[in-house]
Amino acid sequence: MTLTIRPAEARDDAAMAEIYAPSVRERPVSFELEPPDAAEIGVRRQRVTAIFPWLVATDGETVLGYCYAGPFAERAAYRWSVTTTVYVRDGLHRRGIGRALYGELLPLLRRQGAVMAFAGITLPNDGSVGLHRAMGFEPVGVYPRAGFKLGRWWDVAWYGLALREVAPDEVPAELVPWPQLA
Repeated sequence: MTLTIRPAEARDDAAMAEIYAPSVRERPVSFELEPPDAAEIGVRRQRVTAIFPWLVATDGETVLGYCYAGPFAERAAYRWSVTTTVYVRDGLHRRGIGRALYGELLPLLRRQGAVMAFAGITLPNDGSVGLHRAMGFEPVGVYPRAGFKLGRWWDVAWYGLALREVAPDEVPAELVPWPQLA
């Protein structure tokens, strides 16, 4: 397998929808209840990439996984904090694809000026917890019974990673939109 990480493009939307669908239909990993189609993934990708990176891992022309960042919350004071998302094609977990994706995403977020990255993980999910711990994320809390799906309630653990250190009174520069990174 020759792994390449590159920016996601419209030609990847169908593959990303295919990768994401089992997490919607069969698992509590995503709290969506209906899998989005390729067109909806494209709309989301375009919205996200106005500010944040969205990357794919490929082997030749085959998309093996993807990751992206988004705003942590809508309020203005949160704008230096991001959430991160990573999905890998079924059957390809624990082969370094998620780690490779994060290995490209996290430095881009640092270059943008983000301060904190957060990831929500529906419990239990040892694989995702292991990936995030390996990338330096630390547990910051658990939202109990945060979502009801597949006939039961699920807790969501939150993990955080300091992308850069800041003083308590440091006035941060505005985030550099991903398309403007040189």
